[in-house]
Amino acid sequence: MRIMSATIKASQGAPYSRIYGVGGERGNRVVDNAEMCTIIDSSDEWIQQRTGIVERRWATEDQTPLSMALAASRKAIERSGIDPAQINAVLVATGSHTRQFPSLAVSVAAGLGLKDPAATDLSAACAGFCYGVSLADSMVRTGTAKNVLVVGVEILTRQTDFTDRGTAFLFGDGAGAVVVGPSETPGIGPVVWGSDGESADVIWSDDWNEAFASGKKPVIHMEGNKVFRWATTFIAEKTAEALEAAGLKPEELDVFIPHQANNRITDSMLRRMHLPESVVISRDIRQMGNSSAASIPIAMEALLESGDAKSGDTALVIGFGAGLVYAGQVVVLP
Repeated sequence: MRIMSATIKASQGAPYSRIYGVGGERGNRVVDNAEMCTIIDSSDEWIQQRTGIVERRWATEDQTPLSMALAASRKAIERSGIDPAQINAVLVATGSHTRQFPSLAVSVAAGLGLKDPAATDLSAACAGFCYGVSLADSMVRTGTAKNVLVVGVEILTRQTDFTDRGTAFLFGDGAGAVVVGPSETPGIGPVVWGSDGESADVIWSDDWNEAFASGKKPVIHMEGNKVFRWATTFIAEKTAEALEAAGLKPEELDVFIPHQANNRITDSMLRRMHLPESVVISRDIRQMGNSSAASIPIAMEALLESGDAKSGDTALVIGFGAGLVYAGQVVVLP
């Protein structure tokens, strides 16, 4: 006779979640296209036509992934109005942490003086921040965390091949963070996400062991044309899915913050999305370059600080990159 097993008690949290504060930290060194063209054989006109980048922000020697993540996190926490003692989970999206373990997240938590939080790193390249927001939303609503700090941080210039004129001018360094907490009204929509591992060779980094064994640093490689086609077709379709999942029509959206990869990609996506002219479009790549997992929260902060977007606006965010991976959702801006 089979004995009935005990019923497991499930955790239960808030009905909804939302973002309460955002903070960013940019590399201290401003590198314009004129300086960039002293490093690679290119021109300001060529770079702007193909990407929209006018200048990019590079980390200085004293800036590290940890120092930048801490700076962005402190801003986000202060603006959220949430007591740091009430933050009990830290998620850090990054491809710039140079150790497999311990995670950068545990160092961020310690640097902020957080008490015994769950802490882990996420490896989802340029989609990492949106992955983190979705996980934070689930954690708050299931009750496994009350408030979650989500950080995206990259120093890609230390993994850049400055002999590759096709990628050397693209990257910038920075960190962005948000605090996700409980809400009585919906503030984070359902995530639309996925991956295509069969296309993993479209954007990749050298194997670190192999690179160092040969006396080289591991660098980033990318087949730009393939990335462009994927982003302007498949990812553009996913933006429509994210809007639909949130129950919104294009005319109900206030802001669009795509991963800041390339202005031409953004323009092509917009042609497919048919958004009204009233929607504010982030173009932070012009001053920042591509900062991968950090690009969306940095761009979010910039729009709020400039007044182009305001607290309470609905914003569609979507990240996409190496893997190939993608994730997007609609959020209410803090």
